[in-house]
Amino acid sequence: MPAEQRADGERLQKVLAAAGVASRRASEELMAAGRVAVNGRTVTEPGTRVDPAVDEVAVDGVPVRVDPERRTVILHKPTGVVSSMKDDRGRPDLSQYADRYEERLFNVGRLDTDTSGLLLLTNDGDLAQVLAHPSFGVTKTYIALVDGAVKPGTLHSLREGIELDDGPIAADRVRILPGGAQPGATLLELTLHSGRNRIVRRMLDAVGHPVRELARREFGPLKLGDLPAGRSRDLTAAEFGALATLVGRGRADR
Repeated sequence: MPAEQRADGERLQKVLAAAGVASRRASEELMAAGRVAVNGRTVTEPGTRVDPAVDEVAVDGVPVRVDPERRTVILHKPTGVVSSMKDDRGRPDLSQYADRYEERLFNVGRLDTDTSGLLLLTNDGDLAQVLAHPSFGVTKTYIALVDGAVKPGTLHSLREGIELDDGPIAADRVRILPGGAQPGATLLELTLHSGRNRIVRRMLDAVGHPVRELARREFGPLKLGDLPAGRSRDLTAAEFGALATLVGRGRADR
């Protein structure tokens, strides 16, 4: 049943207020101004009822998280932690972070045990499927400390593409970062959209610059920022909107 015809559910202005968009009164003004859409259709009537678990709500074209049972958090995974909820070898795993939340969360994709940085935990299966699927080409940005002095020609090779055992691969962007490097090492920022196993380490090994340290700083529109290692936080409304927009665009392109 379209949201405009629902006899049950919650009033849209109440749902928007609960999502932190605006007060109920201000939400009614947003609706009256034609800035709110439900399932792609502009809604102006304040009596409209929606089902937060089913209906998709957007303000000014940006999706709004209205289902309180769905949760996605950013985790700064430390090194030495396995990207699984239970490790059969008894190593530290993600359960210690997921257990902080009432919802049963799982990880979106993986980071190597020796790689730190941004990892998503969620209970939204649709979101996880889209973000993890290689066809959507979600970009990831890494900071890598590598052995040796990286030359401009090596950066060019990484951008143009190199051949690995499982096929060719190219970085979307790669650059040398000034400062921060240790003696005999170079600090690189590398962005790519591949989800292949240990792909950054294998790429840099292939061009003669093995990785000393590796951290993922960005995942699609999300940034790790100054979140300390071992800490996690909920997505902001803006981050959720950006992520949901990315997911919706990816679905439309399929």
